[in-house]
Amino acid sequence: MKRLFLFSLVLTGFCFGAFAQEYVEKVPKYKFSTTLNKQLEELKKNPTLEEFAELRSELDAADRWRPHYHFSAPDGKLNDPNGLCYWQGRWHMFYQATPIARDRKVQYWGHAVSDDLIHWEDLPWALYPEAEDGRIYSGTTLVEDDRVIAIHHTPKYGNYIAISTDPLLLNWERLPEPVVKVPAKGEKVPYGVFDPCIWKEGDYYYALSGRFKEVEGGARRPEEYLFRSKDLTDWEYMHPFVENDQFFTSNDDRACPYFWPIGSTGKHILLSFSHYSGGRYTLGTYDKERQKFVAYEGGGFNHGPTGRGGFHAPSGTPDPNSDGVVTIFNLKPAIRSKGDLFSEAMTLPRLLSLEEHDLLVVKPFGDYQSLRGEHKFFEKRVIKANTEVVLPELQGDVAEFELEIDTKKCNSFELDIMASPNKEEYTRIVFMKNAGYPNRDRTKDRKKTRPSVVMLDTTHSSVSPDFFVRQPEMADVYIAPGETVKLHIFVDRSIIEVFVNDRLSLVLRAYPMLEESKGVTIRAAGNPIEIIRADAWQMKSIYKHNQ
Repeated sequence: MKRLFLFSLVLTGFCFGAFAQEYVEKVPKYKFSTTLNKQLEELKKNPTLEEFAELRSELDAADRWRPHYHFSAPDGKLNDPNGLCYWQGRWHMFYQATPIARDRKVQYWGHAVSDDLIHWEDLPWALYPEAEDGRIYSGTTLVEDDRVIAIHHTPKYGNYIAISTDPLLLNWERLPEPVVKVPAKGEKVPYGVFDPCIWKEGDYYYALSGRFKEVEGGARRPEEYLFRSKDLTDWEYMHPFVENDQFFTSNDDRACPYFWPIGSTGKHILLSFSHYSGGRYTLGTYDKERQKFVAYEGGGFNHGPTGRGGFHAPSGTPDPNSDGVVTIFNLKPAIRSKGDLFSEAMTLPRLLSLEEHDLLVVKPFGDYQSLRGEHKFFEKRVIKANTEVVLPELQGDVAEFELEIDTKKCNSFELDIMASPNKEEYTRIVFMKNAGYPNRDRTKDRKKTRPSVVMLDTTHSSVSPDFFVRQPEMADVYIAPGETVKLHIFVDRSIIEVFVNDRLSLVLRAYPMLEESKGVTIRAAGNPIEIIRADAWQMKSIYKHNQ
């Protein structure tokens, strides 16, 4: 296998920046041209991308659970997605990258580009740490007419600004000093310095620094601290940003903030990550005169503990063709790693928008339809009560399933996916009609109906002794009287994503050991159900070496 440090002497002329030689040897840094055609030509011969392609092929062959159509790092480990943005007709995604082929203590911003938010192509590392620090943490980007501004956190020092203007965002110029510094030892400041986000209004740039505040009794409450600047260099601290925040627990914090308008009624959404309870969202109104965000609703993308196979941190950006917000998350592993060939992966992108009463809509996004291969379907099949039925049309571990189900008088059904013939391994999706908490929804027309509950349970997903046990993901979802249940399920080796009526998503990792764990069964409890229609597609890989 090729290793980048073998090219270090050849690439000396391409390296730039104040880096210690040991870091240059491990991960070379390149200076690219500033026109698209020249950049594309240079990338064809780039040693980093040559190695990425070889590593992907080797790792995919070595690990049966490595996903085919969800993005994973080309070399080793990834963590938070960062700086998702749309620039000059392409989607760019950055991510915390730790290339295990080199130094596990060094963390970069990895970089991938896509025309459709599904087929991602690797690009060389985007942002590099200072040699004496060794790590870059999370941040966001702001797209302007002539440039893209990235803001990110670096431990020990603070929050930095970097700017790129070229077509593929390959060249980044970082301001030499942190724009918001980590307080010196013993220095007391009224704010925290951690993962930031950035936006612009009028003459000012604004930035949030996500953290927490300590309250009486030693507990912590999540907080976002607001800063502003006219020139990106000199930033003044203003105040805590969020008011009426009732949607977090006492142990939450607010890392990885993303603040954008959403919907056509002037509402805003604040995405964040809590190291205690996972991916979170807050809906509210933005009081621009006071520079305060007044929350009215909030919730989680995690519906169980963070980690162990669930959602992690979000990255978000406005959709240029709607008033929605595009977001993507990374997923934690749920099995003890042997060899550490890869650990985490990204979810499919989601489009977040608002329906009536300003309630959140969550839909899978991007051109996932282009991955569809062999298609099978059936219509109008009645499932008798209390009998488990195999659905032979719905098979596979790299697949997409859509089902529309009329529950009528049935209060519960269970759909088991990735099931072995004798049920040694299976993953449960359980629907419980009107089983949620009463009157949780504050809108008048929904108070008459209890929300339903959907559960994603991986208790029996793997016979491996290395598989992590965790409680199921379980959440309320509103299903109106007479409305059918629509399940949209994506299965990709070790990833299961379930969307319910475009109002809820549940995600977990599963690692079936048995080759035949690809079946689907269904069981209705108490009364029959009718499957109005079910579709199944075998999905293609987004990587050329798997096609």
